[in-house]
Amino acid sequence: MKALFTVTGRGMGGDAITALNIASALEKRGFECEFALDHSAPGILLKKRGIDWHRVRIPQAGGHAASRLKLLKAAFRTLRAVYETGRLIRKIKPDVVVGVIGGGAVVGCLAAKITGVPAVGVLITPTDARVCTRLNRNVALPESSLFGENVEGVESVYSPISPDITLGDPERAIQRMPHEFDPEKPTIVFSSGSSLFRMMAEAAVKMAESDVSANITVVGHPLREEYGRMVDRDGIINLGYIDWVSDLYSLADLAVLSDDGVMVHEAIAMRVPVVALRGVKYGRYHNMGAVFRGAVLETDLDGVEGAILRALDASDDMRMAAEAYSGDVIGAADRIAEIIEEEAVR
Repeated sequence: MKALFTVTGRGMGGDAITALNIASALEKRGFECEFALDHSAPGILLKKRGIDWHRVRIPQAGGHAASRLKLLKAAFRTLRAVYETGRLIRKIKPDVVVGVIGGGAVVGCLAAKITGVPAVGVLITPTDARVCTRLNRNVALPESSLFGENVEGVESVYSPISPDITLGDPERAIQRMPHEFDPEKPTIVFSSGSSLFRMMAEAAVKMAESDVSANITVVGHPLREEYGRMVDRDGIINLGYIDWVSDLYSLADLAVLSDDGVMVHEAIAMRVPVVALRGVKYGRYHNMGAVFRGAVLETDLDGVEGAILRALDASDDMRMAAEAYSGDVIGAADRIAEIIEEEAVR
């Protein structure tokens, strides 16, 4: 059987990781998986895995931060995108379409409906929730307002991660670290995903200027050059964009992450205590502290130092709390694959 994934974003961050992790679980069930990204997407994560992809229009409206004007413009672009994606569906003849997040979910599910192909939407934004729930069966990830709600045709599932995340090796991470890394100090990882946002850079600088003695480690490609300059300073180990997160997490004593996305789930799977920094990405708030009670502490930028100190003090208890969620998080990709398979064989 064949699944076509229509994926929002640039093919280098959490949206692409979500699609790839679900596809990996589907392939274990005998599926052939193909991907469609926007024409402008560099597709770095797919390139790294030697995966080719189709190019269609997949408009982005800004997700949770979308204004009415952005949504209106995206609606006009969506009409053209649905037509283009429908042509792709007719050409490659998938048994099921998997629309992944935001524009990817909306375009994929609408095009599948028009062409008469089963579809499953993977949802996190208000827009994909409004549109896709009228069309087909859906999966609500924790960032979605539908997560945990009793909505017909919608199942709440943790964000899909690769089980390989648990195979990290701290020795490999140490070997990759620059000379200023001190293995005798606790290691604190600061990350807002594949891209480094300003507030996360500011949080790392704040900790570097504090009295906390730790390896302040920053991950992610800066969205702007100035953010990179902020963390290129004494007291911060700036790793940039890396593809060895599992090794780094196996070394980490604490992760300071944006309040969303795959990285929080990967940390929970690795039983790493998390401080979730609110409002990093365009003011978004996803209440990860409520999703993973006891394993995640939430804070704003002003309170980040105090939250980190509390998390370090409560590290053992937070690791135990994370362990209670770890099994369901690791099994999320396979559960989503099961839902997709059920729709494909209908």
